[in-house]
Amino acid sequence: GIVVDTAALRRAAAEGHSTATDLADHLVRRGMPFREAHEAVARAVRLASSRGVELTELSPTELAGVAPQVGADVAALLSLDASVAARDHRGGTAPNRVVERVQAWRESLAGEP
Repeated sequence: GIVVDTAALRRAAAEGHSTATDLADHLVRRGMPFREAHEAVARAVRLASSRGVELTELSPTELAGVAPQVGADVAALLSLDASVAARDHRGGTAPNRVVERVQAWRESLAGEP
């Protein structure tokens, strides 16, 4: 059987500014045009990289310095769990969607001879 090291998977998933898209989405929801949001996120990633930290380790104040539209709630939005849960659509990564797909596949496979 396969042994899954969930802690190692979580660490790997959190590396490389993996929630940058979530920050861009947040800025767009706050009225920033996507092109500007993309540029702001690039500045935030450069700032994090220059400090040797992940995007999620920048404070809301530091992120607001890159884009004033950043809200105080940004830290919660940039967590790995929030990022995964945000994709709550058919085929998305939200836990309830993954459970749906696993159940559908199990039912499909159970019907096979």
